[in-house]
Amino acid sequence: MSFSDFELNTAKFLSRSISSTELDALQKAMENEVNHNVFKSFTEIEFVTRHLMSKYDKEAAKKNLIKKIKSDKREVKVLFIKRLFNYAAIILLGLGLGYFYWNHNFANSIKIKPQNLEDEITLTLSDGSVKTISEANEASVYDQKGDRVGLQQGNQLVYKKGNTAEELIYNTLTVPYGKKFALVLSDGTKVHLNSGSSIKYPVEFKNNHERKIHLIGEGYFDVAKNESPFVITANHLNVRVLGTQFNLSAYPEDETVRTVLVEGSVGFFEEREKFTSESPVLDPGYMAIWERNIKKMEFKEVNTELYTDWMNGRIIFSHMPFEDILKKLERIYNVEITNSYEQLNQVKFNASFDTETINQVFEAFNKNYPLKFTIDGRKIEITQP
Repeated sequence: MSFSDFELNTAKFLSRSISSTELDALQKAMENEVNHNVFKSFTEIEFVTRHLMSKYDKEAAKKNLIKKIKSDKREVKVLFIKRLFNYAAIILLGLGLGYFYWNHNFANSIKIKPQNLEDEITLTLSDGSVKTISEANEASVYDQKGDRVGLQQGNQLVYKKGNTAEELIYNTLTVPYGKKFALVLSDGTKVHLNSGSSIKYPVEFKNNHERKIHLIGEGYFDVAKNESPFVITANHLNVRVLGTQFNLSAYPEDETVRTVLVEGSVGFFEEREKFTSESPVLDPGYMAIWERNIKKMEFKEVNTELYTDWMNGRIIFSHMPFEDILKKLERIYNVEITNSYEQLNQVKFNASFDTETINQVFEAFNKNYPLKFTIDGRKIEITQP
């Protein structure tokens, strides 16, 4: 009987003897749903078998085995093969019993819920397949040819450097409410994605061609300097840069697109227009506010830290209406807030938080403006006291 590489690598994984190259191959093989389910079954069986065997009196068994070997010394050559098959049968029987034990004592009492992708960081590949990303793990990203093009390490996904693609192939990274994630593109540009955001980007850029990506939500961009313009499309607005650092907020539910420039310069032009010498340009230390419904842009000087400190885990509200604060809190804490105290909506607050729980946040608001709130899991209801 011959074994596939997947089966051999699975066995090596369970016996803790797998190499990093074999682990890479095993992980790629498990992108196939059938292989993934087989691997899951093997690990479940192995766990239960170890659990059962841990209750076995190993010392007594060892003594009996030595005694038996001594008594059968003269026939050792003949018995060796028989015993080998017997031991193999015992191992298979143990695995079978383990599977039976699991199937009847665990599987029937546990209903596996379908994975809720809304709570997971996901990577949608060009072929439409969706991969979940665990911030506690490391994983490789492969292209359609099977070549590794990126590596995920913790809360960051880094693509292989290179700008020689003949055809643009796009991936989409989606970050749910309550999480943040970082991405390094093939040109070296680094993007910090805030909660409830997604970005569509080429796996590799074309040399001497416009570097274009699409953003929904909020991201802090540290764009690698390059002769080719870097263009971000967000809510029908194009933001054009060559090499700079800035924060861009363009959530679908917001009426404005806000760009805060830390250094360098950025230009703006509408999605179906072209960038010209007359296009508006933003200076460092300023914020551009584009009202998409009336297509009007306004510039004002700001403290950039108020709009970039979210990367350090800080939440800052500066003269912000309560209804806008609630939108941000929903994204940051992954909660659903219902507010029936409508008089609060336009009240503006100044506040700063970092390690506070959602309960502590509302307690702080309650001290400044009396309100009643109840928290039930992820659902929060605000009413007039």
